Amino acid sequence: MFGNYLIGLRAGLEASVVVSILVAYLVRTGRRDALRPIWTGIGVTVALSLGFGFALEYGSQELTFEAQEMLGGSLSIAAVCLVTWVVFWMRRTARKNLRAEPYGRPDAAPSTGTAALVATAVLAVGRDGLETALFVWASVRAATDSGGGNSAPLILVLLGLATAMVLSRLFCRGVLRINLATFFTWTGGMLVVVAAGVLAQGVHDLQEARFLDGLADRAFDVSAVIPPDSWYGTLLKGVLNFHPNPTVLQVTVWVLYLVPTLGLFLAPVGFGRSVRGEEQKATDEKAGSGGDGARGDSGAVPDGERVRDGARGTGGRPGGDGG
Repeated sequence: MFGNYLIGLRAGLEASVVVSILVAYLVRTGRRDALRPIWTGIGVTVALSLGFGFALEYGSQELTFEAQEMLGGSLSIAAVCLVTWVVFWMRRTARKNLRAEPYGRPDAAPSTGTAALVATAVLAVGRDGLETALFVWASVRAATDSGGGNSAPLILVLLGLATAMVLSRLFCRGVLRINLATFFTWTGGMLVVVAAGVLAQGVHDLQEARFLDGLADRAFDVSAVIPPDSWYGTLLKGVLNFHPNPTVLQVTVWVLYLVPTLGLFLAPVGFGRSVRGEEQKATDEKAGSGGDGARGDSGAVPDGERVRDGARGTGGRPGGDGG
């Protein structure tokens, strides 16, 4: 039964980490007007997930295991594409904000950015919502078939989701208090790491759906050190989509995505030059151009100095014209 609580905790953490970072970003950049469509989209997605669960329970058709994994893998890859776009959009927008004022409004088009943020939040919640609905449905069916009550698995899953919400709330409050540039760097980098885990999970789902090969080729196995059913294994799975026994293809895709994407995100061009540094550079360039103009307008100052030097040399020569 405790596994149902961990299912809710893991699914809640997977979705809430992404949503918390997006919400914190909007709050820090003065875009609270975009919170309403995000929460509306999340609410609709949760309702659809609940409807999906009811359809599984009372519908006449059931998804096969391969279809479930294919759906989960496809949603994971779509979520990674959106998260990656949002990360670099946030990076570009944050750079403009830091140039203008520490807590200013983004200069990017609000409609475009808001739509992408809403889609990212909906995909993050929808992916885990559908997966959770499948797990809950399977747990309820198993409890019913064994003669037990069918409400206990659902209650434990809801408790796990509630725990994840509390943890995400604490996380969101923490990131809202840090320096703005530090906030964008750390939260953006964390989104990239989370997206890498989601991508690896999506690849694993597609392997289980038999769409990709290599399910039996394991890169390593640390299940004895980090059991997947332990609290810390569940925490790593929920936050980073960590697998104690990933396939070779999972690890390869994870590395190929994480290393270049994180390198591009942390490149100095994003936050390398501060506002003060740019202002100082502009001041130095202005002073340099002004100094060059003051020293010589068509060589007037150097010629005058040579004339005066010549006059002093002539006037100081003994036995000159007056002699």
